[in-house]
Amino acid sequence: MKSVKKCAAAALSAALLVSLAACSGGGSSSTPSDSGNTGSGSSSGESYVVGICQLAPHDALDAATQGFKDALTEQFGENVRFTEGNAGGDSNNCITIVDGFLSEGVDLILANATASLTAAASATDTIPILGTAITNYGIALNLDSTEDEVLGGNISGTSDLAPLDQQADLLQELFPETEYPNVGLLYCSAEPNSIFQVETIQGYLEEKGYTCTAYAFTDVNDLSSVTQSACDSSDVIYIPTDNTAANNTETIANVVIPAGVPVVAGESGICSGCGVATLSIDYYELGQITGEMAARILTGEENVSDMAIEYDTSLTKLYNPANCEALGITVPDDYQALE
Repeated sequence: MKSVKKCAAAALSAALLVSLAACSGGGSSSTPSDSGNTGSGSSSGESYVVGICQLAPHDALDAATQGFKDALTEQFGENVRFTEGNAGGDSNNCITIVDGFLSEGVDLILANATASLTAAASATDTIPILGTAITNYGIALNLDSTEDEVLGGNISGTSDLAPLDQQADLLQELFPETEYPNVGLLYCSAEPNSIFQVETIQGYLEEKGYTCTAYAFTDVNDLSSVTQSACDSSDVIYIPTDNTAANNTETIANVVIPAGVPVVAGESGICSGCGVATLSIDYYELGQITGEMAARILTGEENVSDMAIEYDTSLTKLYNPANCEALGITVPDDYQALE
């Protein structure tokens, strides 16, 4: 890791941030922006500035960010200020956003999704960094081990990895291998954590008797065509917690629903957009757990280098009523409907 506090880089970062702000649209910002707080926490004591870099604007990541902010606001009230940047799905923008945080001298960085984490890790080895919505920190940071543990240094956080063996069980419960023998595994090849999930769940599914075929798209430009190929040869499709897929569920839905191929998703946001069912964590709760970790770091109660990766251990079986109806799928009574 190395510092990037160079004047030239800061100037370039500022110029690019202005350009991104001019081009951004919708409800999410591509640039760091301050957000005030009116929480119930104490208004006395030290004040803190927290930078939040979010890779893309989609339900899961949005919920994690909100949970994080709410937890810190509950703890510190007006004594915490957030400066936020949304990269709009472009990992290069994460670098620019994090550079802005370093220039501002934030007290802590939240890196929401893998590209945000790698950008922050490359930028500083002194400012505490907490990741959230990271499937596996070993893979994300190219470590020797892929086990989530105390990483040391200035990085810790939370993982959104749901038990893949249980997700395979859910798929089998809804789509028995005797009736749906061919499973298409749809994911973005540019996301290492998606590759990890696909390779892992493939083993579980093949043990159950399914024939699995991986269908990798490189980005949104070939997403529709690759999804169509998966539909042509699959009885059911599985999509992991993939940020590109989550940010483009309408594109996927426009292919899989007319083709009559159900999608089992790795998380609730993808399921609500193009899936029929999922076994999912609560991303808002994951963000809150991360915010509680941040509070302990900021107050000096704990050192980030000593903190183990944490998880949301609550899992819920969810289904998409509209997509299930469209495909004629009935789920068991213990599934909850997505709102």
